[in-house]
Amino acid sequence: MSASVELQDVCADFGTFRAVDNVSLSIGAGEFFSFLGPSGCGKTTILRMVSGFIAPTSGTIRIGGKDMQGQRPNQRPTALIFQNLALFPLMPIWENIAFGLEARGVDKKTRRRKAEELLALVDLPNAADKAVSQLSGGQKQRVAIARALAVEPSVMLLDEPLSALDLKLRQHMRAELRAIQKRTNVTFIYITHDQGEALAMSDRVAVMSHGKLQQVAAPREVYNNPANGFVATFVGETNCFTGTLSARSGAVGDFQTENGVFRGKLGADIDSGAKLYVRPEHVRLDAGEADGNTIAVEVTDIAFEGNFISIKTQDASGRVLVSEIRNDGSAAIPERGARLFANFDMDHAFILADETTTSAAEPA
Repeated sequence: MSASVELQDVCADFGTFRAVDNVSLSIGAGEFFSFLGPSGCGKTTILRMVSGFIAPTSGTIRIGGKDMQGQRPNQRPTALIFQNLALFPLMPIWENIAFGLEARGVDKKTRRRKAEELLALVDLPNAADKAVSQLSGGQKQRVAIARALAVEPSVMLLDEPLSALDLKLRQHMRAELRAIQKRTNVTFIYITHDQGEALAMSDRVAVMSHGKLQQVAAPREVYNNPANGFVATFVGETNCFTGTLSARSGAVGDFQTENGVFRGKLGADIDSGAKLYVRPEHVRLDAGEADGNTIAVEVTDIAFEGNFISIKTQDASGRVLVSEIRNDGSAAIPERGARLFANFDMDHAFILADETTTSAAEPA
């Protein structure tokens, strides 16, 4: 059975340093939910408070509607997978998986059967009697997941479990983790600083900075409609223009820059200052000017990135602007030194405040 997780006005202080600052959100039962942010933003502290290894300074944490205050880690319906996996090298794989069951007094025959069932679940059906040293990094990761599932948690907590794997294996394990979560329907709370992991696996993502929630939304919403400048720059690549908001009309604003006036969609709370952001894939390089947002540029570098091609340009002041085109043969690749116009639509330009500095309420 999966369980919901609720955080209400949760704070965590270490001396005078506030690691988590008035975080409130609700994670649904059976949801794959990720906390995404740079090192030191408070995401691991939240995970440890949910698991019971750290007590919140203030606020309430509920799992399945039950207040967790005073509940030790072994009294909570959670299982935590550490970054280093912490497998026991002198035990065969099945005993690693069944270790939690042994601690609960389950007999050996039942433990062995449960371990083999879980090995089948994580696609390691013939690994029960192998040693940990005989497994690859990805196989060890699956064993750690099976061991956590053995105690039948309602909530699985994963603290950057893929960070030690190489790129191809990380990409493979993303799909494996997502598939396991869907098969078991256990609530997964995943901690990462890797935007690719968070966007690829999650039902929803919470982006954090300096202990505060910056945005909580589905991955596509976070990427396509960032709440502020921090989210726009941390999640994906972006071009940023400095300037001032010179006019506004409803949800659209005019933004004055040294390159001229650009029109874009207005974010929230931008009275005290803002910047304009546009993703590289939304910047077109054309021979002529377009109506609206346009800049005269010169192509300075072309980088082949596999599935897309990154093109660096400079305007007359030397400011760098990056555009991307898909490597599908449909678009002409300009030459270095070509003089073109960088054009982007108003609907893909965002005028946003830098970062949320007050308590961020989760959107309904």
